[in-house]
Amino acid sequence: MTAGAELDVSPPEVSVRIGARSGAILALASLAGLLLFAWPLLVPSPTGWAETQGAPVVFAALVPVIVVIVLSQLSDGGMDTRTLALLGVLTAINAALRPALGAGTAGIEFMFVLLILAGRAFGPGFGFVLGATSMATSALFTAGVGPWLPFQMLAAGWVGLGAGLLPGKARGRATVGHLAMLVGYGIAAAYLYGAIMNLWSWPTLTGIATADYGGPAGGLDYVPGAPWLDNLRRFGLYTLLTSTAGWDTGRAVSTSIGLVVLGRPILDVLHRAARRARLS
Repeated sequence: MTAGAELDVSPPEVSVRIGARSGAILALASLAGLLLFAWPLLVPSPTGWAETQGAPVVFAALVPVIVVIVLSQLSDGGMDTRTLALLGVLTAINAALRPALGAGTAGIEFMFVLLILAGRAFGPGFGFVLGATSMATSALFTAGVGPWLPFQMLAAGWVGLGAGLLPGKARGRATVGHLAMLVGYGIAAAYLYGAIMNLWSWPTLTGIATADYGGPAGGLDYVPGAPWLDNLRRFGLYTLLTSTAGWDTGRAVSTSIGLVVLGRPILDVLHRAARRARLS
């Protein structure tokens, strides 16, 4: 090294690289999942439809997607066996955190803290798989297996995916601006998660109007055949009254507090673990 040369001491990039195949699979899976959530706004509800009929479809589609993403990451070099082991450890920790610290009671959802931080540190593919596997494992711990589980897995996967897609590079010690960005994302993710989880079950929880559009229906009911903007207004009011001011706000507050208090030390630990897993 010549005199006066500066030594670059910034840590290496630790995000798990997402290959073209993994990116395409994630995009297609997310598009298909969004359609499964948003069907009440797009098509009339079939007679006798219940949310339990859609759950096996989502689960049957989601499990192969997770397997294919992991295999694609392994073959593309974005994830090795040590990183895969780290995924298993983080899944176990997150699954244990959920029943121990709320499991969604009053909206408290501390598992989102580790999910967002891991997605930020390791990238969108890692975050998506971690969200889905954490929710599935947690459901086994809490006996929370039901028709809602595949939708929870998909929505939590999107939370981790979004954290990995945030701008900037996850390297070095987290700055105040970096943590502020994560807190802002955590608040937005908390409300969006609550809204989209309401969407999948909204028609059956509020009741489906039996008359054609214009017939008798409650102000929060899903109305088959109504213009999608009208049903969207009904759904927005339903979400606002049932979860936004309560459950979703509790989730946003608990996630924000966790990110502010634990964000920097957990990111430091994740970065060190990633460097050892990939560079040792």
